[in-house]
Amino acid sequence: MSAAPVRSPTLRPHRMKKEESFLGKLGGTLARKKKAKEVSDLQEEGKNAINAPMNPSTVDIHPEDTLLEENEERTMIDPNSKEDPKFKELIKVLIDWINDVLVEERIIVKQLEEDLYDGQVLQKLLEKLADRKLNVAEVTQSEIGQKQKLQTVLEAVHDLLRPHGWTIKWNVDSIHGKNLISILHLLVALAMHFRAPIRLPEHVSVQVVVVRKREGLLQTTHVSEELTTTTEMMMGRFERDAFDTLFDHAPDKLSVVKKSLITFVNKHLNKLNLEFADGVYLVLLMGLLEDYFVPLHNFYLTPESFDQKVHNVSFAFELMQDGGLKKPKARPEDVVNLDLKSTLRVLYNLFTKYKNVE
Repeated sequence: MSAAPVRSPTLRPHRMKKEESFLGKLGGTLARKKKAKEVSDLQEEGKNAINAPMNPSTVDIHPEDTLLEENEERTMIDPNSKEDPKFKELIKVLIDWINDVLVEERIIVKQLEEDLYDGQVLQKLLEKLADRKLNVAEVTQSEIGQKQKLQTVLEAVHDLLRPHGWTIKWNVDSIHGKNLISILHLLVALAMHFRAPIRLPEHVSVQVVVVRKREGLLQTTHVSEELTTTTEMMMGRFERDAFDTLFDHAPDKLSVVKKSLITFVNKHLNKLNLEFADGVYLVLLMGLLEDYFVPLHNFYLTPESFDQKVHNVSFAFELMQDGGLKKPKARPEDVVNLDLKSTLRVLYNLFTKYKNVE
């Protein structure tokens, strides 16, 4: 009887080693997948936390917006607010204004967040508006260089605005971080301070989503952010006058005031047989009231553009100050835009001084 074959003692250990190696690889793969899933789940948790209060709308967010440190927060505009016509109008008016100011620089702004965050356009805008040169590098590619430029530009802006009571609602990090709310606050302040020849929509507010991380969990809240109030409030004209009282408490008497002022204006303009025209009537009226001829090359007799009309009204304001009147409280842009209260203020100032002039 032949002996049974003896199994090699090395076979089982070798097989176990292969199994262990396979399981080790499998375990490593599963661990990597688990880690990747945890990251994915964390990002998904962040997105859900942000999107949940606003379904069915979605918020455009970057992955880093969901990976917050403890007590860190991110802010973003509710997508419903982005579709508000007044919000869209505010952005369009500001973009058009910037492009008009920088037309000679051949700079074209298309999107505020992407075009203003690095400080280059803001530098050119401030230099043009303030008629001064800033000591900054012309081109900066690095993040540090961009923030240094922004710091210099914003310090110059703050030096201009703070003495006039403006509340600073932006900083280097928020502008460089492409925070649209901060950028809009900055541009509105600049437009008002430099009396931009534009009409900003009034009472523009947006809903802002604030995402915070507390005890490892993401929490969201919604707050209302006011971007514009009234033109007068933004211009810092908080003192009230008779016309504020008239509009607020005695609107029934408004027609009487309008009739008196129209009679006064027509009394003098009828001497020239001229009808109302934006800006023109004020220039001619000042000439009549002060008894001098206004050279036609000083203003546009038939204005065709908004800027030409603003020029006419601004020139009329200069004539009023030359005649001893205080600088009008109204802005030329408001008169051109047919703002009733502003127009009445201007005419009433003329009326009080020249009502007895024949």
